[in-house]
Amino acid sequence: MSINNWVLIRGGGDLATGVALRLHHAGVRVVIAELTQPLAVRRTVSFSEAVYEGHHTVEGVTARLIEARQFPAWNDANEIPILIDPNADILLSNPFPVVVDARLIKQPPAPLPVDIPLHIGLGPGFTAGSDCYAVIETRRSHTLGRVYWTGTTQPDSGEPEADPRRWLRAPSDGGVMGYKKISEHVEAGEEVAIIGEPDSDQYSVVSPFSGILRGLIRDGLHVTKGMKIGDIDARDDVGACYLVSDKALAIGGAVLEAIMSKAEIRKQIFA
Repeated sequence: MSINNWVLIRGGGDLATGVALRLHHAGVRVVIAELTQPLAVRRTVSFSEAVYEGHHTVEGVTARLIEARQFPAWNDANEIPILIDPNADILLSNPFPVVVDARLIKQPPAPLPVDIPLHIGLGPGFTAGSDCYAVIETRRSHTLGRVYWTGTTQPDSGEPEADPRRWLRAPSDGGVMGYKKISEHVEAGEEVAIIGEPDSDQYSVVSPFSGILRGLIRDGLHVTKGMKIGDIDARDDVGACYLVSDKALAIGGAVLEAIMSKAEIRKQIFA
């Protein structure tokens, strides 16, 4: 297998999954590098779930967990390989032409271990021309999905888009135990999860309004106070729990635009 025409995506959360799907459907070979314990909230539409389950399917496309040593022989064009590789060490032994940092770290990234022909960063924290070649706007507005080859995106507001109550946040440090499942209807004031440790204080997380539980962090993970752990959607649309968002697809389209706009990269990717 030739690795010089693959795209490495760092992160497998819901926005990263939208990018992976859009590239995959366009015929681009992608591999995902993830954390040992991903913290995705919209788990049903996050390829990062493959880290826990071995494989995970989103909109008919399956990501499968593999080991780094298996990657050079990977030849299944229908599935997306995912590695546990938080530091992108795979770059040390494989010549990727494109790296997409979709971790949404919202701070300047550590340098990559090797030079990459096209390094694309998503959202605040990246500066095109400094720590990456292109940066893509991730905040909903008239600039969502725009590709910048100089400068940076809108700053992180620290608040979710739309109704800020929709995000459920951890009231304390501790382990997560969910009482509701993603796609279930919840009423205002209904308990969704508890945060705490066995034989210690435990704190309830309740829904602020009626709607569908669109996302909930995985049971057993340790979270810190104030961390996003759930997502309530007042539209009550169960189908939305299993579809990547319009935002994720728009960002995926922007990544594809950035790749296609560079003739030498385009030729290499579609060789």
